[in-house]
Amino acid sequence: MGPDPETELATNDLLGALPEETRTRLRERGQERHFERGDLAFSQGEVGDELFFIRSGLIAIAARAPDGRESVVAVLDDGSVFGELALFDGAARSADARALTDTHVLAIPYAEVEGVLDGDATLLRLVLRIMAQRLRRTDRALADSVFLDVTARTAKRLLDLARDRDEFELPLTQEELAGLVGASRERVNKAIATFVRLEWLAIDGRNSYRLLDRQAMEDRASL
Repeated sequence: MGPDPETELATNDLLGALPEETRTRLRERGQERHFERGDLAFSQGEVGDELFFIRSGLIAIAARAPDGRESVVAVLDDGSVFGELALFDGAARSADARALTDTHVLAIPYAEVEGVLDGDATLLRLVLRIMAQRLRRTDRALADSVFLDVTARTAKRLLDLARDRDEFELPLTQEELAGLVGASRERVNKAIATFVRLEWLAIDGRNSYRLLDRQAMEDRASL
């Protein structure tokens, strides 16, 4: 199934700062789980009692409106931690967490994390740093929706999904990508068609993308 989870925990920004014996304790008290594409790690409105460390795969964090519409607000990959918010306020889950690919996670009970937090201020500071990073990401997404047009936001989200790769598989459906961009599927598809026409992007098959001119995409993402 891949590298030992204890080794992976050591590379995580949140858990890597802990003493080895503390990581071992969390790993031993955690439960390994496997999700196939479309499976929910948890649902919006549920009571939370554990956080998750992604060993491999992709998780979409998606908020649902009362009428059933969904907006993907983040896509998390290997090494990411999610589901930690309810650890601090005891409130219900604020979004769905859904696997976009075959995904392996380590689920760690809040009780175990709380025990570590009570005895190690370092972890508490790191948790607060992660929450601050996510708040900044939310602020950037809000600013993007105000200051960037749909084409720029589409370019930015594709670059986010590609990360440092020039060839990548798009893990989202057209509807999910549109939700991540914050626009209609038609307008997002029109933006992608523009990138293809300008030879900045190529689509090889249904979900395989190639960045042909990363600099042009980056320039357009900032307009």
